[in-house]
Amino acid sequence: MSDQDLRVAIVGYGLAGSVFHAPLVAATPGLTVAAVVTSNAERAKQAEEAYEGVAVLAGVDDVWRRADEIDLVVVASPNRAHASIAHAAIGAGIAVVVDKPFAVSVVEAESVVEAAAARGVPLTVFQNRRWDGDFLTLRRLLDEGVLGTVTRYESRFERWRPVPKGGWRESGSPAEAGGLLFDLGPHLIDQALVLFGPVTHVYAEVDRIRQTVETDDDVFIALTHASGVRSHLWCSAVASDLGPRLRVLGDRAAYVKYGLDVQEDALRAGGRPDRDEPWGVEPEVQWGRLGVGGEGDQVATEPGAYQRFYAAVAAAVRGEGALPVDPRDSVEGLRIIEAARRSHDHGQVVALV
Repeated sequence: MSDQDLRVAIVGYGLAGSVFHAPLVAATPGLTVAAVVTSNAERAKQAEEAYEGVAVLAGVDDVWRRADEIDLVVVASPNRAHASIAHAAIGAGIAVVVDKPFAVSVVEAESVVEAAAARGVPLTVFQNRRWDGDFLTLRRLLDEGVLGTVTRYESRFERWRPVPKGGWRESGSPAEAGGLLFDLGPHLIDQALVLFGPVTHVYAEVDRIRQTVETDDDVFIALTHASGVRSHLWCSAVASDLGPRLRVLGDRAAYVKYGLDVQEDALRAGGRPDRDEPWGVEPEVQWGRLGVGGEGDQVATEPGAYQRFYAAVAAAVRGEGALPVDPRDSVEGLRIIEAARRSHDHGQVVALV
């Protein structure tokens, strides 16, 4: 750790904290994992073994007691606590990264954005899927104009998990904001908004297929963008046959891509972008196809680059650049999630304008 490193406290050391945030923070020049908040003895031991000199804190209040020793707080707690912890960090004057979903409601999210603006505290949301290799590839193809005018954008995060894993994401109350609409929905919606802009109408089917879970496990969302593009988004834990990750139809060509970005599996296996080179590179067998009528050429997938998120955060906290994700983008994502819930409940299209 350099004297100039920004000291980062990671609140929560479950999947999000231990697999996504801590390794990416540690891999970013100028950042160091200074503290981890967890009351779980096994997770505490894992953190101590992974990050030399890390302070393991039993509760989040311990972070605010040592606020002068922390430069950045990463909120990787269960969803229900995202907004309250972000508010506390802002109140302590500490820059904050919030994992998705940003909050459990638009009202909560807006209150966090307003508090950060009033205090002048840097605030951003971990929309890491903006740095998936397939998404970066699609952005390049759109910039090059090879698809022509896009009419439909299809995006999926599908899995086959007929046996539930348990935990609050599948068995919690509505206050926990579990289920796929809040878990994978923020990724799908954020990508659609980045690519094709504001949404005017939302239609959704939010279902619970496995009767042993309490939350939604199969979701379809249709968005109509002001630009005229229609986005069809799926997330499912019960897809017995996986559809294409991306299917983007233009009036000149289509881009079709199967398979998920490789970075999550690499992180789960203990990889880090500063140690594993090349990072985020997808095998050729998973490359997408650009063409028409089921024929076309393979397109090399751009390397995935989650590390760019925290590099941008470090620069922004030092006043040397913009934050990587405007939190107001995630507020709009939550607005669409709320509209999707209303659409399903009432069986109708919901207008946002």
